[in-house]
Amino acid sequence: MFNSEVRNLLIQVICSWQVWLVTVVLVLYIFLVNYVARVYRRRRNNSDKQTLVIPKAKPQTPAPAPAESGVITDSDELELDEEAPPPQK
Repeated sequence: MFNSEVRNLLIQVICSWQVWLVTVVLVLYIFLVNYVARVYRRRRNNSDKQTLVIPKAKPQTPAPAPAESGVITDSDELELDEEAPPPQK
């Protein structure tokens, strides 16, 4: 099927150090990508579980009374008095 020249060339290519180096680099790259994907997936899954936990409601304590001695109203207005501008001469 293959003549001897093609077989010898194929053997030389496979045994060259460049092919071995590229093969090792590709294998290391694939291992690195798989490791990072596994760690990322594990962290993402753990963080999802933590966010799904519903915290228990704490009993509400009454708010402390305001220290001001002013009158408390139910209106949203600030009730600020406007001062009249000084008269112009």
